[in-house]
Amino acid sequence: MYAVIVENDVSQWDDDTGVLYHFPKRYLKYLEPGTQVIYYKGRIKDKGYQVSRLSNEPHYFGIGTIGKVFPDRNSTKSDYFGTIDSFETFSKPILAKIDGKYLESIPSNLISNYWRNGVRPISKENYDLILGHLSKDDLQTAKPRYGVEESSDQSNMFESFHEGNFNKKYVTTYERNPKLRRQAIAIHGAICSACGFDYGKVYGSIGEGYIHIHHKVPVSQLGISTLVDPEKDLVPLCANCHAMVHRKKEQTLSVEELKVLLDSNS
Repeated sequence: MYAVIVENDVSQWDDDTGVLYHFPKRYLKYLEPGTQVIYYKGRIKDKGYQVSRLSNEPHYFGIGTIGKVFPDRNSTKSDYFGTIDSFETFSKPILAKIDGKYLESIPSNLISNYWRNGVRPISKENYDLILGHLSKDDLQTAKPRYGVEESSDQSNMFESFHEGNFNKKYVTTYERNPKLRRQAIAIHGAICSACGFDYGKVYGSIGEGYIHIHHKVPVSQLGISTLVDPEKDLVPLCANCHAMVHRKKEQTLSVEELKVLLDSNS
């Protein structure tokens, strides 16, 4: 399946380009896992956003693949979000209209409101036509932009080692990966999976959304290059529980083992 997904300069959605894409339930049938998507921006409305765009005109600016789709836990309207895999940005804009002709085929029954849709299913022919305006050099692997807190919040104290080989650190690379962290929080929430601690409830707005992300599988069970599933492999933990999981460097506790300790000492 193929689709165009719209990203507005100003939006009600908590989207993260190349990481997460939120959408209403009515678009669920168009954004199934594995759908290849092209990112699109409409005509600029506020010149203050020029610096973050490739063009002021309606244009396509990146591609990706829908990874998994989940209900949006923060929505009251049964909205959804999808994780984005294999995201690449364009080094130049591909305008929606070239030589007076749109690159997307507009169905006759949608002529009057086609461009209002936030998600637009397209054919493989349309997908190939759009990308046909690019060379291989025009596609760039993009790293999401995050602040210092997002990318390096978890310190070296949250590390363990595989017994018998102290050169193999526990997978803090995955725990600190900002894209995986963002996806894991969107999927699991920002409440500790072991003790239920919620920084937002305790500290208010300054603690809202704060949590550590922990990789559940020891490095000894992972390959050299491992694809991490933020739904199955990552889990949110408060700083205290995360520290206890890694307290003994030679033996990383599982979340289940930590829960048993909490129950037996409460």
